[in-house]
Amino acid sequence: MRNRTNRSQEQGQAIDLTPMLDVVFIMLIFFIVTASFIKLPGIEVNKVDTTIADPYKKVGILLAISDTNEFWIDKKRVEATALKINLTRLFHENPKGGMVIQADNDSDIEAVAKVADIAQDIGISPVAISVEND
Repeated sequence: MRNRTNRSQEQGQAIDLTPMLDVVFIMLIFFIVTASFIKLPGIEVNKVDTTIADPYKKVGILLAISDTNEFWIDKKRVEATALKINLTRLFHENPKGGMVIQADNDSDIEAVAKVADIAQDIGISPVAISVEND
């Protein structure tokens, strides 16, 4: 009889970690789903230097213009003819976010103005231009 009581006490002292692991995995899934991921345009851009800039945090669409006036969205080169279609699709995916244009220092102002005009036609607001802050 003594052996049975000792074994039952040993079993009662074991800690079951299964519920704790369940909670940890649920928290992990929650943080992964709610995390905001940084979107990159796909090319390295040399930005214009400036001393006055207001930081803009709410980015829905990120577009880069290279030094050869190529347009890049989500690491893909986009032709100028397909620019409006791609921006419309991205705007409908996230209508509350604005747009940031990362223009290279050697890019033409016409390319930047073209993107800003298309964004205005679609209804994207606000449109910001990313610069290098000193």
